[in-house]
Amino acid sequence: MEKRRNEIELTEALSLISKTDLLPGEETVPLERAHRKVLAKDIFAYIDQPPFDRSPLDGYALRSEDTVSASPQSPVRLSLAGKLCAGVYPSFSVQRNQAARIMTGAPIPHGCDCVIKQEETESDTNQVIISRPLSRHENFCFRGEDFFSGSLLLSSGTKLDAAAIGVLASSNYVHVPVRRELKAALLVTGDELVEPGAEITLPPGKIFSSNLFMLCARLCELSVHVVSAAQTGDEAEIVGKVISKSLEQADVLFTTGGVSVGEKDILTEVLPALGAEQVFHGVNIKPGAPAMFSFLNGKPVLSLSGNPFAAAATFEILGRPLLAALSGDSTLLPVRALAKLSSPFGKRSTFRRFLRASLKNGEITLPEGHSSGQLRSLAGCNCLLVIPPDAAVSEGDIMEVYLL
Repeated sequence: MEKRRNEIELTEALSLISKTDLLPGEETVPLERAHRKVLAKDIFAYIDQPPFDRSPLDGYALRSEDTVSASPQSPVRLSLAGKLCAGVYPSFSVQRNQAARIMTGAPIPHGCDCVIKQEETESDTNQVIISRPLSRHENFCFRGEDFFSGSLLLSSGTKLDAAAIGVLASSNYVHVPVRRELKAALLVTGDELVEPGAEITLPPGKIFSSNLFMLCARLCELSVHVVSAAQTGDEAEIVGKVISKSLEQADVLFTTGGVSVGEKDILTEVLPALGAEQVFHGVNIKPGAPAMFSFLNGKPVLSLSGNPFAAAATFEILGRPLLAALSGDSTLLPVRALAKLSSPFGKRSTFRRFLRASLKNGEITLPEGHSSGQLRSLAGCNCLLVIPPDAAVSEGDIMEVYLL
């Protein structure tokens, strides 16, 4: 039977992928291992932060009403009631016409409503001289200024970066509930492929395999744990066994090769034979039109073209949304931007086309070499340029890009 595929529009493909269920399960990890993981629950503050009124600078804490008449010509002199350093809670209060020497982060003593910088004063061991009036709550950090006890600190689904880790630590969290690690498997197929290092001289008709290493590295960049990475030829029985074994360990499988309409494009036969349910086969994009999406034993399988750039591009366009849906991590979704094209691209395509490109200072530049089999020209690029169907674009056009 002649092989066929029915291309769907990219928006429909993305809609179908987005319906993939969020992976169940969570784990509790120490805070020091929580970086780049995704919160499984809303996190609420245990305490007020800061837990007391405090000074934001080194200087003197005092009562603003005692400085109303202060001027360079007629400064006020306040006696020192004591000294406070960070970490020491005041055992005294400040009375009228008094001040307290205070360091950054120290609690503001009772009776004071402002702080003056040390550099704005003159002092000796017994008094401080102030030459200007201060306003109430000047240089004053309030208790709970950052957050109050019981307030929402971070929402479920937040990806924990350095700032979020700091927020959790400041509220005394030492363990946090996170969504369990996403486990991915890779399978690269093709009789023409030779693993790098296996041969010094390539046999005729062979090429060194790049997709396995490229996609494995990309998944690692996205903080996805690769539990299996395999390369096979185009023997249906072997491919089927590897797919089944890979999905025993993984939550999702990415494959390259075997999805077009050639005699050796066997995944369209192997996956159904294993019991997979096909969601779509073919998307109106270039490169990567043969992309196929299936579910096998409830687990998603995204099958990409074997051409290196096509595999890389369709992973960004379709693979990242799939990872985002599975993990609940919205930061995995491709980021889009608009920028000005610095050179024309006159070749038209009936499909939506994605070109490797570089974005710098608001301008898009294109490298030489746009074949889906070429990989060298992708190195150094930081975005994919979107060319609409049947469009020839000109220098200066404002275009959409997917940031890599």
